[in-house]
Amino acid sequence: QVQLVESGGGRMKAGGSLRLSCAASRRTFSSYAMGWFRQSPGKEREFVAAINWSGGDTYYADSVKGRFTISRDNNRNTMYLQMNNLRPAATAVYYCAAVEDSGRALYDGEGHYDYWGQGSQVTVSS
Repeated sequence: QVQLVESGGGRMKAGGSLRLSCAASRRTFSSYAMGWFRQSPGKEREFVAAINWSGGDTYYADSVKGRFTISRDNNRNTMYLQMNNLRPAATAVYYCAAVEDSGRALYDGEGHYDYWGQGSQVTVSS
């Protein structure tokens, strides 16, 4: 079992930047593929970005490509989401997720992930 805790959310004006962090409880963090999802009010949770166990492979939703960057530091058991040029449409609760996988797989479906954080609110005003 792995516990995930997100941090770094907050309020930002459009065009600004935020970095979310996801800290994992397990020392075997490097055995997990990870992802970020978000849920806006009244909408279903949607995929944002994914990263494989080593950080060598990443995958993004079209809506964030070129503005968001997913990364991880396996020595710190932490994953990050750098969000630049934020838009009001990015307002959502952001969740990190993990699944045990030491391959190159990248998952964009919620059902692939076994562990979830509690979420971190990001609010972007115009």
